[in-house]
Amino acid sequence: QVQLVESGGGLVQAGGSLRLSCAASGSIDSFNSMGWHRQAPGKQRELVAVITSSGPTQYADSVKGRFTISRDTAKNTVSLQMISLKPEDSAVYYCHAATISWSGVRDYWGQGIQVTVSS
Repeated sequence: QVQLVESGGGLVQAGGSLRLSCAASGSIDSFNSMGWHRQAPGKQRELVAVITSSGPTQYADSVKGRFTISRDTAKNTVSLQMISLKPEDSAVYYCHAATISWSGVRDYWGQGIQVTVSS
């Protein structure tokens, strides 16, 4: 059973920084991709950033230049460094991992962690 556990969330003032981490229960090399999604109250969950097992990354337009996703295979973690935070970045952030096999795509989710940016 794959488990993803997020840490690093909290309350920060606008313009500040936070670093989210997601620890996987097994080797992250087993995942084809890992990423972060977020969901604000009353809104749909949206993709924030994703990194593939070979390294390429993708970001939502709203966070480009401010957020950086990275992975550490030695620690089996994926991190999201967030700078220049804005109140609209406030949301529950979810770690996500996906595997692709002959049987299809399998998704794994963390429990979510709150990020609140005050103005």
